[in-house]
Amino acid sequence: MASLNNDRNNKVQLLKLLREKHIRAVRKSFYEYCRLILPKIYCKENSHLEYVCNVFQEFYLSDKYFKLMFNMPPRHGKTITEILFSQWVLGRNVEERIITVSYNEKLSSRFARMVRDGIDGTKDHPVKICYNDIFPETKIKEGDASYQVWSLEGQFFNYLSTSFNASIGGFGITLGIIDDPIKSKAEAYNEIYLAGQYDWYKNTFTQRLEEGAKVIITTTRWATKDLCGCLLKDEPGEWKIINMEACTKGKMLAPKMLSKKSYLKKKSIIANDIFQANYHNEPVDIMGTLYKGLKTYTEIPEFEQIISYTDTADEGTDLLCSIVAGVYKKMIYILDIYISAEGMEITEPGTAEFFVRNKVDNALIESNNGGRGFARNVERELKEKYNTNKPVIDWFHQSKNKKARILSQSNYVMRNVYFPEQWQIMFPEFYQNISTYQKEGKNKHDDPADALTGLTEMVEFVIIINSSVAASGKREF
Repeated sequence: MASLNNDRNNKVQLLKLLREKHIRAVRKSFYEYCRLILPKIYCKENSHLEYVCNVFQEFYLSDKYFKLMFNMPPRHGKTITEILFSQWVLGRNVEERIITVSYNEKLSSRFARMVRDGIDGTKDHPVKICYNDIFPETKIKEGDASYQVWSLEGQFFNYLSTSFNASIGGFGITLGIIDDPIKSKAEAYNEIYLAGQYDWYKNTFTQRLEEGAKVIITTTRWATKDLCGCLLKDEPGEWKIINMEACTKGKMLAPKMLSKKSYLKKKSIIANDIFQANYHNEPVDIMGTLYKGLKTYTEIPEFEQIISYTDTADEGTDLLCSIVAGVYKKMIYILDIYISAEGMEITEPGTAEFFVRNKVDNALIESNNGGRGFARNVERELKEKYNTNKPVIDWFHQSKNKKARILSQSNYVMRNVYFPEQWQIMFPEFYQNISTYQKEGKNKHDDPADALTGLTEMVEFVIIINSSVAASGKREF
């Protein structure tokens, strides 16, 4: 009898040891925590979530980077992982102060309730491991009835859940989580809406971040000017970026969450731009962009000549755009770009200086709507201020349709034009215009695309200017 009792006691002790070992593993590993709470979701079939959890944990524990951007397809575990992450972080450190931002108030309330309920949950089975077993020091402060704003025992504030454009008063944040800020194509195409989100992020959200605070954005990419696009443009190199597509080379990311059959069904019935945005993180406005796969260079050859093409500002809303490039075996290497919305009293001397600084051999200037007078004034500036006849300048009247020219020359641009490797940083306004220029519909400014097109025409149609041609005056293209 004593032997039987000893065996039973040994088994109980073993089970206690195994349970405690499991608790320590869950406390240490975010993925193990997720597996414990939702084993049917965080399983072998959804292996991508193990990767996501490990990235979240490394991000939280590391001082290497402070901004994480996760682009994932819908219904693949983004939001639930953020909810569990908030619980796990507060379990490890009761002094953390978290803000979570959702698309609207309804979603933010749901997010907040799930975070709080997970921490405040009670044991429904005597041997089941619950949150309080793992993190016994982390308890919701008694009397904090609100789901939106609450604190833990012994703390003044720990958690705020809000939505975009809501006010955030007086709370210092150590961890900010933004979940899916865009929900529709209409919003993705609405520049005013996108600009409003970014303005709220810069002027409201970031003002609450304390020194060393970390930020996570998990979203489906929609547009080049969405929150992720703006941040990548304005904060290059600051974000660790993880992109996950629903299907890569025929292999599904998570067949249990989205099967190949369902994926193909969605592809057949959903508009292509929406499908690509949702399931392949391809922004909807990129789907319609004209220029794709533009080439870059790090080294330059010995150029045959340096040329420039200038599109003058025709109307008050137009931009002057002048491009300088080196030519080598009909390949065009962009060297410098001058863009200005200033009046001619500024851009005429500015263009002359631009030509001299870049040692331009030949320049072509559109003469439409005052371009001829602009060209002559630039020539005079070169002679009087710089005492030079270079570059040789020609002006011409552009009679062809601008949009048609841009479209017809786009393939030549993609095949034969090379940009500096960091051109998005060197020429941000030009890069933004060219990288988002739409094949269909109206573009806010077409001057950069027009100047780029004119530059290629100079080379492709062998209209490299020399002094004898310059004397001929007006040219029709």
